[in-house]
Amino acid sequence: MNKQTIIAYVLIGLVIIGFFKFNQKSPEDLQKEKARQERIAQKKLQDQIVEQERAEYLKKQFESIKNDSTSIFFNVYNGVEEPITLSNEKVDVTISTLGGRITSASLKEYKDQEGNNVVLFDSNDKLKNSTKSGDNRMGYTFKLKPEYGDLNTEKCYFKKQSYTATANEAVLRLDFNNGRYIDFIYKLRPDSYIVDLYIKAHNMEELLSSSESIDIVWKQLLRQQEAGYNFEQRFTNLTYKLSGDDTDNLSEMKNDSESLAANVSWIAYKNQFFSSIMIAGENFNNTNVSSNSIPEGEKMLKECQATTTTVFDPSGVSATGLQFYFGPNKFSALKDANEEALNPENDLELEELIYFGWPIVRWINRYFIMYLFDILSSTGLNMGIVLLLLTLIVKLCVYPFTKKSYVSTAKMRALKPYIDELNAKYPKPEDQLKKQQETMALYQKYGASPMGGCLPMLIQMPIFIALFNFVPNAIELRQESFLWAHDLSAFDALLSWDKDLWLIGDHISIFCLLFSVTQIINTYYTSKLQAPAMSTPEMEQQQKMMRWMMYLMPVMFFFMFNEYSSGLNYYYFLSTLFSIIIALYLRKSIKEDELLKKMEAYAEKNKDSVAKQTNMMARLEALQEQQRKMVEERERMKNNRKK
Repeated sequence: MNKQTIIAYVLIGLVIIGFFKFNQKSPEDLQKEKARQERIAQKKLQDQIVEQERAEYLKKQFESIKNDSTSIFFNVYNGVEEPITLSNEKVDVTISTLGGRITSASLKEYKDQEGNNVVLFDSNDKLKNSTKSGDNRMGYTFKLKPEYGDLNTEKCYFKKQSYTATANEAVLRLDFNNGRYIDFIYKLRPDSYIVDLYIKAHNMEELLSSSESIDIVWKQLLRQQEAGYNFEQRFTNLTYKLSGDDTDNLSEMKNDSESLAANVSWIAYKNQFFSSIMIAGENFNNTNVSSNSIPEGEKMLKECQATTTTVFDPSGVSATGLQFYFGPNKFSALKDANEEALNPENDLELEELIYFGWPIVRWINRYFIMYLFDILSSTGLNMGIVLLLLTLIVKLCVYPFTKKSYVSTAKMRALKPYIDELNAKYPKPEDQLKKQQETMALYQKYGASPMGGCLPMLIQMPIFIALFNFVPNAIELRQESFLWAHDLSAFDALLSWDKDLWLIGDHISIFCLLFSVTQIINTYYTSKLQAPAMSTPEMEQQQKMMRWMMYLMPVMFFFMFNEYSSGLNYYYFLSTLFSIIIALYLRKSIKEDELLKKMEAYAEKNKDSVAKQTNMMARLEALQEQQRKMVEERERMKNNRKK
């Protein structure tokens, strides 16, 4: 490590120490912060006491009303819970007369890890090996007149007013007697994942306040649907769409919450491959969303909750419209669901639920990778072969850029004898500027550029990043086997054991191991093929450190990607293997001596233009030399005056 590097590290350390010192709070600030936290904690405790007292009061009031047969709420709070099932070719949905809410949703086209239909949630189910049960809660709160308080439907019994199995339509009625009622009208659309809900009041002016809104609380525990907890957790979140704006989401990796001031079009509880989405007919407002991770072993991933408000007509002239999507995170299915929006003018953009990367990466995925993948998938080939063909086609598409990058590097290597002559001609540090000028003139003369290989590589990067985002989101890979991998959407655990080991977990992913090994081989060949033309002892020391870092990266990748999906590791393995093959082919097909002859012919053909550029550089050097002498003369005269 040279002196400049040591100085750089020392300066970086001083900057970091100074930063932390600058940001360190004074004792007075710490005391103020402590007092503020104590006030917050005390206020939170007081709020909890008030809320508890309110809950106890409401409970007593509820019991009193429930047992009072003369109360207008007697029929509302007394009844029998009865399930109602709506079913089509794609989904089964169960609605309960207790609360008038959807209590379960299962998908017929997809299977869970045990071979049963995928269950997004089931309020009456208790999962095996889990302490959690009742994984979905939805309540609607109507604002009544002050003497009655608010009415939350969670404890209310609805009457099954009508039910048509063939039409998949059910009407549930919250009956207050004397022709006063609120209807919940559910309809499951044919061959669709969409359930419509209309809420309409009838003769409720005496009971309802003039408020034109209804409050909604929606809580759901997101089930672990795939084999790998940690990998699925990375793609599980609460996502929402701001009206007239883009989608956003809460953090996947930590507990998070958000208060949304803007109107919201929809709220989604998203797993890696499946989602439950609540869609507003006329926007949600005053929305608060939160997401909390659930520890591994509970068969759950996250606890999501949303509290929001939407429009409601207490006069009963118009109905409140809501929609629910219970289905796969499949681009085509989500696009089709957009067409079923209650408000045709509302562009839901449900397909944005699938994260395909930043804008340029997302465009590559949507308008190239996805269509290519769909074409290959439609052939009926095994998904492992589809990924192989996809990787090969992508490599062929970027081959011209790869070749251009390699040729640029080869040109630099071909000029190495000339560069060595310049190194020998200008060995002194004070001659570095002149050596650099002559080196650039040499590059111009022979049509080479030290940056010529960078741009082609930068052009390729968005495509590789696009595939990194595409493969884990491709539901078509789910439960598809290839070679020793039983599921290309989860890690392959050909080698596994019972106890978690530090860094590695309880298995070794063979595709991840193959990817890491090929990456080391690729690093070896890359370092050989891209040996720099210019080299000094300092540069060689830095390059040696960089090579060690490049060899260390694949080892780090193994520990990082061991829990990633086998499909993604398989793609990386193929991509790296093809890179090695292409590099060896280019090394064999492009001869550096022949390339040097072409460069010399180029120099001869363009010697006039090169001469002009050389003369221009010479004039520039002369001006620089003249300026340097003027500066030295001024310094000399200044020193003489001081004497």
